[in-house]
Amino acid sequence: MSSMIIDGHTHVYPDRVARKAIAGSPADLKRYGDGTVGSLGEVMAASGVDRSVCLGIANSPDRVDNANRFAGSLDPARFVGFGSVHPGLSPEENVASLRAHGLKGAKVHPMFQGLRIDDPRLLATLDAMAGEFAVIMHVGAAGTDPGDRCSPALLADIVRQFPRLDLIACHFGGYRRFEEAAEIVVGLPVHLDTSWPPSLATLAPGRVRAVIEEHGPDRVVFASDWPMADPAAEIAAVRALGLTDDDTAAILGGNLARLLGIAA
Repeated sequence: MSSMIIDGHTHVYPDRVARKAIAGSPADLKRYGDGTVGSLGEVMAASGVDRSVCLGIANSPDRVDNANRFAGSLDPARFVGFGSVHPGLSPEENVASLRAHGLKGAKVHPMFQGLRIDDPRLLATLDAMAGEFAVIMHVGAAGTDPGDRCSPALLADIVRQFPRLDLIACHFGGYRRFEEAAEIVVGLPVHLDTSWPPSLATLAPGRVRAVIEEHGPDRVVFASDWPMADPAAEIAAVRALGLTDDDTAAILGGNLARLLGIAA
């Protein structure tokens, strides 16, 4: 089992826009860095993270290619760039941009992008991505938005509709909607990430462990949501769940390495 630690959910931006971008994040969450590549590298070194998946999000169609260019420019020895897709572009345009910048997948964030995850235009792009690219999707609340446009039930519909799509659902399939996600999403063929700002430790460890064991530890991936959480604290929270050593190692890196084809 790989001992590599991969953080499956971080946000970085070009230095010139990082401060403004991070300022737009939920005000109730502390920051553990400034959103720059340099800051993330320092945090990774301090926390023992070997690779970080860096998520680019374009809030309008005209910004997709710039976001993807930046994600594709990151050092692949330390970072795994995920780009953006937008329903304002055609499926062909979205896929072509991901290919052009050598990306493994894209992040979809309904609040930042002003969309619903059941938008037929987005579904057409997800269909075009299936079998070639992974998708990391925000599910559940964000700030004061309860997340009805990206509810666990809507996510479950997508999982059933696109069985060939490698989909990672953020926040256990429903941020601030944990029990709802446990009922609707757990057990479906989808990967769940462990991010839960401000910390996974705010959830009852025994309940989290039970959900992971029911879903299948091989389909759960470690994620911090940096800079809104501290990767070192999140690694400690995963290790404190009481899972087997093999399952813990798989969650902390092995599962994502397999899913995304990341070599040690």
